[in-house]
Amino acid sequence: MTPRPIAALLDWPGAWLLARLTLTSPYLLGGLVKLIDWQGAVAEQAHFGLQPAVVFAALTIAVELIGPALILADRLAWLGAGMLGVFTLLAAVVANAFWTMPEGERFAATNAFFEHLGLVGGFMLVAMVSLRRTQDRA
Repeated sequence: MTPRPIAALLDWPGAWLLARLTLTSPYLLGGLVKLIDWQGAVAEQAHFGLQPAVVFAALTIAVELIGPALILADRLAWLGAGMLGVFTLLAAVVANAFWTMPEGERFAATNAFFEHLGLVGGFMLVAMVSLRRTQDRA
């Protein structure tokens, strides 16, 4: 049984928005920073071997801004969560391929990889809760 104070916090109407905002804030910030520093965004894509870097930078910015907007608006949240979940999984494989790294680099990359997997799970939960809330309103 959930303690009453915890249940009250989870039932608070702002909790759903706060949860979505905290989950998506790194992507919103990342998208805005890349938009402001376009050359840095292109250089980041090139660093990871993604070519044409300009196209990958534009796609990254679009995903990092549109995905959170859909989730925060709670309209097509499944699509925004899917966008960010797939993006995060791909980014984890590209940037944190711990299985290819030498021993000294492997520990940090392994942690980062599984942290990214946790975010993917968070996006799956957003899609599931949003679906349930939509069904409950119908």
